[in-house]
Amino acid sequence: MKFVCPCGYVYDEEIGDIDNGIEAGTKFSDIPEDWTCPICGLGKDAFEAE
Repeated sequence: MKFVCPCGYVYDEEIGDIDNGIEAGTKFSDIPEDWTCPICGLGKDAFEAE
């Protein structure tokens, strides 16, 4: 599943966010609550499921 930030960054659960310590295959719901968009810094609550 993919989740999109208003800035356009897409978090893809299959890819993760390796640069910020989120392994590939990590579900969006399992990302720590303090994780933020690596592009604009918005929190998880700003993302919408694609």
